[in-house]
Amino acid sequence: MKNTLYLVTGAAGFLGGTVLRQLIERGDRVRAFALPNDKAIKYIPEGVEVIEGDICNMEDVERFFTVPEGTETIVLHIASVVTVSPDYNPLVMNVNVGGTKNIIQGCLSHPECKKLVYCSSTGAIPEEKKGKRIKEVIYFDEDQVLGCYSRSKAIATQAVLDAVRTEGLNACVVHPSGILGPEDPAVGETTKTVIDIINGEMPMGIDGSFNLCDVRDLAAGTIAAADRGRKGQCYILGNEEVSFRDFAKMLEQEAGCKPIKSFLPLKVAYFVAKMLEKKAKRSGKQPLMTTFSVYNLARNNCFDSSKAKEELGYTTRSYEETIRDQVQWLKEAGKIKVELAG
Repeated sequence: MKNTLYLVTGAAGFLGGTVLRQLIERGDRVRAFALPNDKAIKYIPEGVEVIEGDICNMEDVERFFTVPEGTETIVLHIASVVTVSPDYNPLVMNVNVGGTKNIIQGCLSHPECKKLVYCSSTGAIPEEKKGKRIKEVIYFDEDQVLGCYSRSKAIATQAVLDAVRTEGLNACVVHPSGILGPEDPAVGETTKTVIDIINGEMPMGIDGSFNLCDVRDLAAGTIAAADRGRKGQCYILGNEEVSFRDFAKMLEQEAGCKPIKSFLPLKVAYFVAKMLEKKAKRSGKQPLMTTFSVYNLARNNCFDSSKAKEELGYTTRSYEETIRDQVQWLKEAGKIKVELAG
């Protein structure tokens, strides 16, 4: 395995950056693919070769895949565009579907590429009724999931599995749920929510739930899929479901911030979101809350990660530990008002 090079897309992102650090820590050789002029490139760890390019441009993808003779490659395809809007978005489709098809093509046309791990999403898996744990499926249909992001991930995941079946591609898929934890310099959606709660900029919560994983556990699970994931198999990388109330309470205890004063019942939240969406349509501004964001808190967020635990050795740490480390990092990064901290 001495002459193996890991090719990592989405390297300047939250999960991608953590994957890079873990690979470097265990002594692997790593090449990162990042968008030209991405401000987050500066956070890519030392020792990583950086190729700048666009996943939607096959010439750039070809440069990313081209390696010296005698080198074997393993591809970790993490790059994607995330949106919390359910509406069709051509950029999301181009990157998440078109970009993934380019990566599949790169793998197939380079015999030195020994494996692809595709980072999908639990959003690509059809929702089950409340009370039933959501498990992996063997076929992905965009019409069985809601929202542009989930649809794009369903199409891309099926494209990977089709290539396994028809082209012999050695690939497996991981499905992370939500992402949480330290070292998110670009400040993604979940990190921003955490900052808003700690800084007292979220006066109201919603009585729903979510499923969030420590980014370090997701990265370890993704790398374990490269090491041990079986060809054509999918693995859910999730955590226990947590209510918004309990999550906010843990943050309050760790950061010493003011508690969220009230939590809207889901029915009320849907009604308020509809009103805000109508108002936003008239003003042309983004609504503070959408019916889709309420749906994501109301839906069944209970995922079954037993397959990943058994086959990959996947583990998750407690929410308390993740929150403690995230709050510590946010303080050090100057992203939260330290005077609030207890």
